[in-house]
Amino acid sequence: MKYILIMILSISLHLGASEKFEDIKIQYFKSYDYELLGKYNEAIKVLSPLYKKYPKGYTLNLRFGWLFYKSKKYADAIIYYKKASLINGYALDPRLGLIRVYLDIHSFEDAQNVASELLKIDYYNYYANIYMIQALNAQKKYEVSLKIINKMLALYPTDISYLELLAVVYKQTKSLRLEKLYENILILDPNNVYVHSN
Repeated sequence: MKYILIMILSISLHLGASEKFEDIKIQYFKSYDYELLGKYNEAIKVLSPLYKKYPKGYTLNLRFGWLFYKSKKYADAIIYYKKASLINGYALDPRLGLIRVYLDIHSFEDAQNVASELLKIDYYNYYANIYMIQALNAQKKYEVSLKIINKMLALYPTDISYLELLAVVYKQTKSLRLEKLYENILILDPNNVYVHSN
């Protein structure tokens, strides 16, 4: 929340006298309130007047990407995430958002491509690696997926998300190590939903 307010403040420094920081904050907070209620269209409408004035605002484009993603308007989400990425070429958030959209619409090759680009910048990014593995698994590229899982498990050996992804690969490749992995996951997470459903 503090980061978002700093970003809003940076926007407000470029505003004319007619637009006050408090006004911007109120619009964002209303948007958050609508989002919490699952009213994504209303959350977008609250910010639309601000967006009309500042279409090149990084935070606004990122926020619109997120809200359109949450409302399952994926084509719009892609547009805003790409705009945010162009506005701030170093930012990882819009790329992560874009990958999530591609995964949701089963555009797995696109998800893999964006994840590959992101991982060139941040090789050990936790979420980018998870999304890359999901994209690879969906394409049945289990050998490459396994290499990434092992890379990340070297850093996070007890991470349930990565252990579950390893279980997916073992299951799909009929590995004899699957049952032992299930046992290990249940030691760390006795109520693990993934293991109990398989």
